[in-house]
Amino acid sequence: MRSVIPHLVHQARFQWFDAACAVQKQSQQRKCPMSTLISIATAIPDHRITQAEVLAVLAQARGAALPARLAQILGNSGIEQRYLACEAEFYLQPRSWASRAAIYDQVGTGLAHKVARDALDKATLMPTDIDAIVLISTTGTMTPSIPSRMIEAMGFDQSTQTIPVFGYGCAGSVLGLRLANDLAAANGGQNVLMIALELCSLSYDYSQFDKKNMIATALFADGCAAAVISGKAGQSIAPSFRAFGQKTWPSTRDMMGWDIGATGFDLVLARDIPTFVTKDFAPYCDSFLAAHSLLMSDLSEPACHPGGGRVVEALEAYFAPEIDGIAATREILRQHGNMSSPTVLFVLEQLLARTPEKPILLTALGPGFTAALAILDPAGAA
Repeated sequence: MRSVIPHLVHQARFQWFDAACAVQKQSQQRKCPMSTLISIATAIPDHRITQAEVLAVLAQARGAALPARLAQILGNSGIEQRYLACEAEFYLQPRSWASRAAIYDQVGTGLAHKVARDALDKATLMPTDIDAIVLISTTGTMTPSIPSRMIEAMGFDQSTQTIPVFGYGCAGSVLGLRLANDLAAANGGQNVLMIALELCSLSYDYSQFDKKNMIATALFADGCAAAVISGKAGQSIAPSFRAFGQKTWPSTRDMMGWDIGATGFDLVLARDIPTFVTKDFAPYCDSFLAAHSLLMSDLSEPACHPGGGRVVEALEAYFAPEIDGIAATREILRQHGNMSSPTVLFVLEQLLARTPEKPILLTALGPGFTAALAILDPAGAA
C-alpha cells in the first residue's frame, strides 16, 4: 500500500488547477480579518489503557480468544496508549443513554473547566475578558450547554455569548477555530474561548464485533483542548491565522458519522479514508495552498488530525519529499489515540512549543465527508 501512495499522490496533483481557481475566487470573496492564537491548553481523563490491555478487555467481553484480524488492526493503529473517561470495566456493562449522558456531564464538564482555566492562565486573561465561548463536541450534548453552565460556575460575564456546536466530528477543532476567528473579528475585536471536548469511549460497544466497532476500539480515545483566539489589537507577538478552507464532497455521507441507536450514538465508518486522502484530499489541499501563494517547502511541519496509522502514512506520502514526516502528529496518536476534534490542538500545542519560523498548515477530515484546513503564521510574521 505504501509504495503505491506516492505515485497516486503525484498523479492526483495534476487535477488541482481548476480547484485552485475556485478556492482563489472564494478567498477573494471572503476578506475577514484574521485573529491571533493567544494560547492552547489540553487535558485528558484519569484512566490510562494500553493497546495490550485493550486486547485483554475485548477478550473478556467476547468470552473467547480474539480473532487474528482484530489483533492485527490493533497492532497497526500506531497507538501505544490512550486515556478514557472510565475504568475499563465500565465499558463491559450494558449501556444506556442515561448512563452515558451522566458520564459526559461529570467527566466532560470537569475536563472543559480545566482546559478553560489553563488556557486563560496562559493567555493572562480573566474569565470576564472573554466575549464568547465556543464548544465543539460530537460525542455528547447537554441542555443547558456546558458553556452556558460555565458562566456562573467559572465567573464569566453574564453577557458572554455561548455557542455549542454539535456534529463536526474529527474536523471540529479546525472548523471551530474558523468560527472563533469570525467571532473574534466582530464588534471591533473580541476574545473568544474555544473548547473541543470528546468522550469517544462512550460510543464503544463491545457486544458487537463488526469491522467498524473493531476500528473504533483500536483508535478512539477521550480528551479535551481549549484555545484563546483574539481579534483585539496589540497581539502581534502571537501566531495569527492567515486563511481557512473547507470542502464537503457529494455522495460521501457514509464515510463517517453517527447513527442514533437504542442505547446512544453508534459509529458510522464505511469507507477507506487513506485512499480518500490520496485521491481527493491531496488535490484539494494543493489548490488551497496555491490559492494562498504557498508551496509545500514554505511550510513548517503540519498539524494534522491523525485518524489512524494508515491515514498518517497517506498524509506523510502527500507531504513528501518537501516535508520529512509529521512526527508530532505521530507522537500524539501514539500517546493519546484518536480523540476526534481535540487531537489537532494537541499536535499544534506541541509544534508551537518549538517556536516555528514558517507557517503551519492545519488539516482535518470529518463527517460530511468534509476537509478542514487552516494556515497559521508564526508570531511576528508580516
